[in-house]
Amino acid sequence: MTAPEFSHIVTLADAGQGRDVAIEADEAARVAIARRLGLVALDRFIVKAEIRAVAGGIATRGKVDAHVVQSCAATDLPVPARLSEPFDLRFLRDVGAEASAEEEIEIADADCDILPLEGDRIDLGEVGVQTLSLALAPFPRHPDADRILAERGVLSEEQAGPFAALAKLQGKPKA
Repeated sequence: MTAPEFSHIVTLADAGQGRDVAIEADEAARVAIARRLGLVALDRFIVKAEIRAVAGGIATRGKVDAHVVQSCAATDLPVPARLSEPFDLRFLRDVGAEASAEEEIEIADADCDILPLEGDRIDLGEVGVQTLSLALAPFPRHPDADRILAERGVLSEEQAGPFAALAKLQGKPKA
């Protein structure tokens, strides 16, 4: 397993009664994160969090601030965005007990942000990278994408959809 591009380990002992942490990725880490997430560029990446020990593990609440550049899904043009994404996670021991293939598992909303604590440590940098990956636009679109596609002869969904032929007939004189 390769080491994360942006690692910041926090142990249970470090968390104690509570502690504020702020970490910022340097240029080399931003380039590596951008490569991993398929970004054109990652110009800023900061993780700010409150870390505290809780019964059975570590809780962290904070936010990721990032300036990203993604490729437009339609034109491949750069699409810059500023993201500020909050997170609220608990890393607990004895989470994720194995279930049999026949066993149905229900997960409550409150349990979605509970992750297994491996050893006595978490990687706050990796928490930030994964939070960023979930916040990215899945299909970023450049503001001029529709105009550029029209100039290249690509039909819009309305022009090529199932009702496009009917729309053309509307308003034509009956024979």
